[in-house]
Amino acid sequence: MDSQQFREFGKAAIDLLADYMDNIRDKDVLPSVEPGYLMKMLPENAPEEPESWKDVLQDFNQAIMPGVTHWHSPRFHAFYPTGQSFESIVGNMLSDGLGVIGFSWISSPACTELEVVSMNWLGKLLGLPEEFLNCSDGPGGGVIQGSASEATQVGLLVAKDKTIRRLLEADPTLSEGDVAARLVAYTSDQCNSSVEKAGLLGNMKMRLLKADSNGRLRGETVKQAFDEDIAQGLIPCYMVANLGTTGICAFDPLYEIGPVCNEANVWLHVDAAYAGAAFICPEYRHLMKGVEYVDSFDFNPHKWLLVNFDCSAMWVKRGYELVNAFNVQRIYLTDTDTNVKVPDYRHWQMPLGRRFRALKLWTVMRLYGAEGLRKYIRNHISLALHFANLVRSDDRFLVEPEPSMGLVCFRLMDGDSTTKLLLDNLTAKKKLYMVAAT
Repeated sequence: MDSQQFREFGKAAIDLLADYMDNIRDKDVLPSVEPGYLMKMLPENAPEEPESWKDVLQDFNQAIMPGVTHWHSPRFHAFYPTGQSFESIVGNMLSDGLGVIGFSWISSPACTELEVVSMNWLGKLLGLPEEFLNCSDGPGGGVIQGSASEATQVGLLVAKDKTIRRLLEADPTLSEGDVAARLVAYTSDQCNSSVEKAGLLGNMKMRLLKADSNGRLRGETVKQAFDEDIAQGLIPCYMVANLGTTGICAFDPLYEIGPVCNEANVWLHVDAAYAGAAFICPEYRHLMKGVEYVDSFDFNPHKWLLVNFDCSAMWVKRGYELVNAFNVQRIYLTDTDTNVKVPDYRHWQMPLGRRFRALKLWTVMRLYGAEGLRKYIRNHISLALHFANLVRSDDRFLVEPEPSMGLVCFRLMDGDSTTKLLLDNLTAKKKLYMVAAT
């Protein structure tokens, strides 16, 4: 494809996407296809000769689109919001067009430095303590991960490495394998599935501690779990607190959990994947009271801040602890010496390569502005409260617990079986998409 064909293809694709977003309200949220439909429609082998981009777009419309679940439909209410904006799409296009792989500073200086700038901007908007920012005098800083799942996994692996190093330095007679076998991670029984999965992937026992009647994990519960495990010769290592649980958007009290973790030398990671975006609004920052006790903090701009997937914002107090855990040197990775504090992001993540994700975050913050982003969050919350009032006006329904952020949990007064039947009927009609939680 030459540059002229590229222009024609690109313009046609942009027109297609703009039309899609303009008319998405008219589409069924869920597709009416059966498993295996696309494998039957498409050829078994790749074409031997180049095909026309017009034919590609035609097949996209006729074969791909009928099997798409429309996450950005105004009637998509399942799982969680997913960020989408024209501003972000253009930022993504710029990233894809440049095609840089920014694992070190010299591999693309702008890729690293725009990420530093954008993460400092965003951290300040959230009201994070300065020690988490790369612009502070300390070793803290921000990095864009692929997902909150990745950030939780990174936190666990760093906590594991730090704990093993500390204990082996204190007692050289210990073996690394013995220490690793006794490490324990903790979180709430209301956590996202990805938190529990981090324990599986990191080969660390993950205890799901019982939340209170409001879905919050309390400090006394965490302390009791630490004491129980220490008495059995186990080693508390990693704690994941939730600011906005998946089921009911409950907020664990960091001001209770934080001191317990700090006293026990346990790494405290915050998973604020969805609700963390709300902290750009000062009126919601009380929900992260105690964040100064935290070792790492993560939320997803790609959920509730108009940035397309993938873009998960993670901050750490001590970047060198990530470097200690993930540093693997090769002569071809030697970077240019610099007197400026610039992170080598390949040591802050699990992959070596990384996309220029900061471009889409930067374009969204530039083109919306802080106040535009706050307005977007506040509007979602006001819509949730309006919906809750509509549900309460019908005596067949119960809203419980109270709405939290943009989430409204409700059920039928007749009980779970009737509520499930309603959900099944709604799903079958494909006009509206919601999911259950218990």
